[in-house]
Amino acid sequence: MNWRLPCKQLPEKRNNTQPQKNHIMNKTIIININGTVFHIEEDAYEVLKNYMTDVKRHFLNSADSHEITTDIENRIAEMFTETLISENKQVIVEADVKKVVEQMGTVEDFENAENGDDHTSANSKYNYSNTGTRTLFRDPDDHLLGGVCSGLANYFDIQPIWVRLLFAVAVAFFGGGIFLYIILWIVIPKAVTRADRMAMKGEKLNLQGFKNNLEEELSAVRGHLSDLHNEARPMIYKFRDFVGELFHHLGEFFRGAGRILIKVIGVVILLACLAASIGLIVCLAMVTIWGDTHTHMFPFGITTSQYANRIFVAGFVVAFIPVLALFILITKAIFNARSVDRSVGSVIFIIWLFAVGVVTYYGTRVAAGFRSSASFDQTISLVTPSKNTYYLKLNDVKYFSHDDSVRLNMKSNFKGMVVTNDIDYGDYEHNSVSVRIEKSDVSQPVLVETFRAKGNEYEDALLNARNTKYIFSQQDSVLKFDHYLQRQPGAFWHDEEIEVTLKVPMNAVIVIDDNMADFLRDGIDIHQCKDKNKQPDASSASFIMTANGLECKVDTLVTSKPDTTKALKVK
Repeated sequence: MNWRLPCKQLPEKRNNTQPQKNHIMNKTIIININGTVFHIEEDAYEVLKNYMTDVKRHFLNSADSHEITTDIENRIAEMFTETLISENKQVIVEADVKKVVEQMGTVEDFENAENGDDHTSANSKYNYSNTGTRTLFRDPDDHLLGGVCSGLANYFDIQPIWVRLLFAVAVAFFGGGIFLYIILWIVIPKAVTRADRMAMKGEKLNLQGFKNNLEEELSAVRGHLSDLHNEARPMIYKFRDFVGELFHHLGEFFRGAGRILIKVIGVVILLACLAASIGLIVCLAMVTIWGDTHTHMFPFGITTSQYANRIFVAGFVVAFIPVLALFILITKAIFNARSVDRSVGSVIFIIWLFAVGVVTYYGTRVAAGFRSSASFDQTISLVTPSKNTYYLKLNDVKYFSHDDSVRLNMKSNFKGMVVTNDIDYGDYEHNSVSVRIEKSDVSQPVLVETFRAKGNEYEDALLNARNTKYIFSQQDSVLKFDHYLQRQPGAFWHDEEIEVTLKVPMNAVIVIDDNMADFLRDGIDIHQCKDKNKQPDASSASFIMTANGLECKVDTLVTSKPDTTKALKVK
């Protein structure tokens, strides 16, 4: 505390509510307590000076006597300021000093309490227990961001982890936790002084409280210093200790309430393993039954006949054995079931390794059949239809091979009949056909068919593409496209595909059926064109070839209503 002797005597300014003394004027001294200036009467000054002298004498041999006496002086200055504001006066009197001393506690009673004098402590009117009222501050000593969570935890006397968990949960609700945290960060003041930190924790702001708080800080510092040799160790030792403590805590958790959670998770895993096993068995049955009849579908067509069964069975074993092992392991851990004999386990493991080898070997051989790619074009000249209008449709006629025709006796059983082909738009094979419509450079319309395929070498890929067949037909203005690309009987899929490009002259009108929508490319949208013409239920859409490409042909014909109004004649 800095003392400034008076240069003059100032008349005391008293509130009308204060009792009047017999003398008219008292001697007033100006003092500075850690940056705060007060006017104090001479008698009050003597009491305050004696009190602070005793306090400094008592804490003279403390580890940080200057810090604690400074904190006590700051607290006394706060109490003086509160007194002047509440009583609306400007001068500290002797009664104010005695009131502050009574709240802070005298050094004599404080020393008796430290020496364990029960009689004196019982008769003392000072309470040194930490039962003060808590004040909300942000904690600067225990914080992740701004100390809001730890400050709230101190105010409600709970662990900070629960407050942080609550904010983390609130973040999931449209980020509300973040906005609430920022608002509290701005509103709640930070605990700067020792008195702030003591009020935050509900400690009494008296001599005993300041003493205990300082001792707690010193004890924490000594504990930190004792752990410096651990912090100075190499990182590998720190990581080892961290892993050891982690497994220790996990073990404690599993031995407690975690056992129930582990059993619940184990049951869920068992059900998942059971469902996976059933799914694998069903998949194996499907590929075994459908593999020979659906060679045009993926993944059946990707393998040759001599590899298919080996790959499918080996793949089933590769996937099924880990699921089975996990099922047995979880069952043993939860229900203490008997474990599998070691020799049996070794045999199962060898079988799994063999299956992995089979899948790898034949999978590599199959993948080699898709190493190279080749393509070729075929141009078909078309007949120019009347009115330069083309109708594009899907071919619904089913074509049979010679062997199928003989087997079904088509000439006798279906003489004079046309067998239609039901189009399955979910079929994998239909994705291999794409149709493009472009502007022709000449007046004659043409159809360009581009065949593509893959193989082990370029020659194999080119032969695979050549061995495919695509059926297209023209009947005057009607162009019919088949919905899939045909391969030779017994041939397997090698990523064959065909791109059909129809080139028509300028101003040609193209009417496209709905069932061609999935085959069209280059952004030709039938449904959008029908919407433009306000005919969403129509079975086809009309387009016209322009200099910018194919565009929707919008019907601009507007039918106007006849004028039914009659002119009035004035007679």
